[in-house]
Amino acid sequence: MTDSPSGNIRIACQTYTWEMLGDDWHGSVTDLLDWISDADYQGIEITSKMIADFYDRPADFAAACAERNLVLAAFAYASPSGSGFTDADRLDADLAGARGAIEFTCHFPGAKLELGGAAHPSRDDIWTKLDQALVFYNVAGLLAADAGVPACVHPHSHFGSLLESAEEYAYLLDRLDPGCANFCPDTGHIVRGGQDLLTCLRTTLPRIIHVHLKDADANRRWVGLGEGLCDYPAVFDLLESAGYDGWVVAEEESATAREDGIAAINRNRAYLRSIGY
Repeated sequence: MTDSPSGNIRIACQTYTWEMLGDDWHGSVTDLLDWISDADYQGIEITSKMIADFYDRPADFAAACAERNLVLAAFAYASPSGSGFTDADRLDADLAGARGAIEFTCHFPGAKLELGGAAHPSRDDIWTKLDQALVFYNVAGLLAADAGVPACVHPHSHFGSLLESAEEYAYLLDRLDPGCANFCPDTGHIVRGGQDLLTCLRTTLPRIIHVHLKDADANRRWVGLGEGLCDYPAVFDLLESAGYDGWVVAEEESATAREDGIAAINRNRAYLRSIGY
């Protein structure tokens, strides 16, 4: 395995590269573990959708990871209804899902619970919708903290996102209880949302406990790491200088990744090795 210069930052791979295929995905969880291990990642981040029948068998999933020298970096939970945690009528169901995700994650010491970004098809009355999402985030975060699981919120820039601008990020973090939940920035979503990447990371650095790496070009199209707007040497310099000792998770949603996800994660790993990680 290739360690970072400081020996603290470790590199994981997110499985959304295959989840984005939807019904065209026909593989297995162990296929994902094999491909990610073969590409020389140290960890895996998997979602509540992609975990499949291992969801009820965390010990078996831990054993499958250990066989491949992988660690679970984080377990990602998004609103199963697509409401993006903004629907008060869905709060109990969303929290029930969070409890299940916490129960799974607590079997993996050090793994984060990653909560998906607030979203809604309409941006009307955005602050009220974000307030509702914050009710969910703070309660779910408290449940996670009580179980010894660190929780973080991961904003995105997909259709319906309510967390894209610097103002929206600040609104989230100002109201997110740091004793319950913190922050997972995603480099690609930051630039697609129109923010300056390094400014955003510097501003939110005290709350960052988990990091996603994606890249996008000036037209908001997803590309492989190092092929777009994101200055990754500068990102790692910033994290290293701040003493960040968590996971960074490589992820790709580009058109080429849709065609060949295995090649995409191998290219991303090679790129990260080329800059010292």
